[in-house]
Amino acid sequence: MEHKRLGLIVNPIAGIGGRVGLKGSDSLDIQKRARMLGAVPLAGERAASALELLLPLSKNIELLVPPYEMGETVARRCGFSPQVIQTSGLPNKSITPFRTGRGEGGEETTPEDTRRSARIMREAEVDLILFSGGDGTARDIYTAIGNDFPVLGIPAGVKIQSAVFTITPRNAGELAAEFLQGKGVRLQEAEVVDLDEDAYRLGQIVTHLYGYLKIPYRREIVQNQKVPTPPSTAVQMQGIAVDVIDQMKPGLAYILGPGTTTRAIATRLGFPKTLVGVDVYTRAGVVALDVNESCLLELLETRLAKIIVTPIGGQGFLFGRGNQQIGPRVLQKVGRGNILVISLSEKLIALKGEPFLVDTGDPTVDEMLAGYLPVITGYREKVVYRVAS
Repeated sequence: MEHKRLGLIVNPIAGIGGRVGLKGSDSLDIQKRARMLGAVPLAGERAASALELLLPLSKNIELLVPPYEMGETVARRCGFSPQVIQTSGLPNKSITPFRTGRGEGGEETTPEDTRRSARIMREAEVDLILFSGGDGTARDIYTAIGNDFPVLGIPAGVKIQSAVFTITPRNAGELAAEFLQGKGVRLQEAEVVDLDEDAYRLGQIVTHLYGYLKIPYRREIVQNQKVPTPPSTAVQMQGIAVDVIDQMKPGLAYILGPGTTTRAIATRLGFPKTLVGVDVYTRAGVVALDVNESCLLELLETRLAKIIVTPIGGQGFLFGRGNQQIGPRVLQKVGRGNILVISLSEKLIALKGEPFLVDTGDPTVDEMLAGYLPVITGYREKVVYRVAS
């Protein structure tokens, strides 16, 4: 293998709002609220999952990273001896104890730190920029370097609707390794999209296309861009809702994930639904609206529950994108046999036979979910569909 230069950028606060139900992490206020709610940063851990697959190539890779939590911390922990780039936002000194999203003096990292790091890496002519974050991070990198430089996203955000990310963090490490070794991986333009987070928290889906980034591409491990549900499916949604309600048992709690298809169930029952949140009901009433992971775990200490989710259109994700409140510990407690999947036929057709996907952050839980699950597609209509291992 020829000597290669790899850039790594970690957005330390990416995804911090997911499991605590804050639906994003773009603003300082949201980041502070997330920490107050006990949120644990995951972007570094997800970057580590990717770097583990690159470690066997470390003798032939010069790894460039920003200081501290933006790359240096995780790179050293994984066994690399990285070159720490100088940025004005974060001092270039030896590694310090872990501090979430802060530099030496305790200052918060900002989107400009990401943009500045990407520009430095481009000027250094790295062969690939690997970044751990979400749609906002992808947007920052696109703003900094444009669309003619190879990058690849490690999924670590809350929404992750852009097509520049692999399905799992390990997929990112695998694909980066293949690309750096020159194993015939082609480059392809992929969409950078982002939601308006303020509108998102109000239940409004406002998505903007910001541009395209050039990524190494292998179809089976790179995720698609999210496709919205068409408005012409109201009748089928009602059929799904009636079928689910017919199966609901008195006293059992039902955890409804985000989406218009799950909202049809709450509407049919006469209850409010948080469109982009996770809510809990019984057949008789509302248990809790817009819950986070800790609320669900507390609820499951005293109640039996089922989870009702619908796959993300165009991507096929059941868990790990936009519903991180239903985290791996929640899934373990509820159990695979108590998961109800509902889907419009159009969503399944659009997947073209590709399986459903999961990326919970826990490989054991991902493996538990693998295999075939029944999917309700209408009133007394059901198909069996595969969840990827």
